[in-house]
Amino acid sequence: MTESRQYEAGRFCWVDLNAHDMAAAQTWYGDLFGWECTTEDTQGGPPYGMFKLGGKVVAGVGQMSDEMKASGVPPLWNNYVSVEDVAKTAARVVELGGTVMVPSMKIMDAGWLAFFTDPQGGMFAVWQAGEHHGAEARSVSGAMSWHELMTTDLDQSLAFYGELFGWTFSDASSGHVYKLAQQGGRDVCGVVQIEKNWGAMRTAWGTYFSVDDTDASVAKIKATGGKVVVGPQDIAPGRFAVVQDPQGGMFSIIKPADAS
Repeated sequence: MTESRQYEAGRFCWVDLNAHDMAAAQTWYGDLFGWECTTEDTQGGPPYGMFKLGGKVVAGVGQMSDEMKASGVPPLWNNYVSVEDVAKTAARVVELGGTVMVPSMKIMDAGWLAFFTDPQGGMFAVWQAGEHHGAEARSVSGAMSWHELMTTDLDQSLAFYGELFGWTFSDASSGHVYKLAQQGGRDVCGVVQIEKNWGAMRTAWGTYFSVDDTDASVAKIKATGGKVVVGPQDIAPGRFAVVQDPQGGMFSIIKPADAS
């Protein structure tokens, strides 16, 4: 199992789900991925839990506020990029045309976070580590393995994230306009241009989780109240599907092509 207890700045370090019903989400995802679920002591803050795989923390889950639910905000997976200084990152986001949604906030002794939207409206988060550095395992079955931005304006997205995080970009072999972002010589995420024939879609970040068998996972998702949005289908990196949990939270699953 690949362990990651510290992350370089500019790399995705954490994902968490903002759920309409946190307890129900803990049960459903625990059954799907074999996660153990614990509820944290937030010292009076909003309810929050940790998902663990083999005793290692792989993701988080929080309870969406009644106000957010009433305004129609769907459950969503948040993608966090590691940074050295959240406050400086927030200032840079604004300089580059983005918007601060949640300003720098200290989360007990765990660290600091902030939420932003990029110039196209795609929401993302950053994390400055304290005691919590991020996921302790990734790129194994049941853990996050990839992050992908679907954007309405590829060039502007590349310029924004390249300036913000120091990412460089290269072309990927794909049937669509797709860029691979690199940081420190390693692939960080993908950026894909939304095409007109895909319908009305907004710029958004997506999270991928690795699985042992995409088709079996899809069958389980459908049998337990989830939905399939795309796939299953084969692409160069592996066999994937875009799915929704029973509450409407969207994510992707993939069996990597190089997995045994």
